[in-house]
Amino acid sequence: MADRVPLDFDPPVRQIRALLLGVDNRDLAGPTPCPDWPVAALLDHLMGLVLAFTLAARKRAGADGRPRPSAAGLSPHWRSRLPVLLADLAIAWKDQAAWTGTALAGGVTMPATTMGVVAMNELVVHGWDLARATGQDFAADPRVLEALVDFLEQGPAEGTPGLFGPRVPVDPQEELLLQTVALAGRDPFWRRPRHHPSAA
Repeated sequence: MADRVPLDFDPPVRQIRALLLGVDNRDLAGPTPCPDWPVAALLDHLMGLVLAFTLAARKRAGADGRPRPSAAGLSPHWRSRLPVLLADLAIAWKDQAAWTGTALAGGVTMPATTMGVVAMNELVVHGWDLARATGQDFAADPRVLEALVDFLEQGPAEGTPGLFGPRVPVDPQEELLLQTVALAGRDPFWRRPRHHPSAA
């Protein structure tokens, strides 16, 4: 049952699926808060990480050495495929067994409870990235954000290569969502350029 596992993936999955409906084709080449990643590359990354964390929850090994996310690598079927992958992710982490023992993703093995928090962090932060890049609103459950802030504060301030960028200073009294993305290495006040063709 979802109320017996540490984190419920349904809310962030629903939000990202809603955000996908607001992605215009003109957005795909636009910038995101992730340095050097246009929206299309961010979507490519989301497809890969969602599948990897679903397999991790099910204690199955995924393919190693996935290419670096890129606009060129984005599946032409992302609009239909990514919502299905997201739904599978939420279902996989409802199983108590997903949170027991260890889990493997991206060639890294860690306690399953930690893997679940990492997966949630990826969804929330990249959901925020996508919302900012496409001019949409984003919100997250404060209880989830508290867990993510606690988790991210345990990491090094200089960041973790391939996972988190260096922390961005932010007022500790700032709202939890902005604290979360700042701890993950994002500029919490990033906005897409006003001249972007989809910015109306």
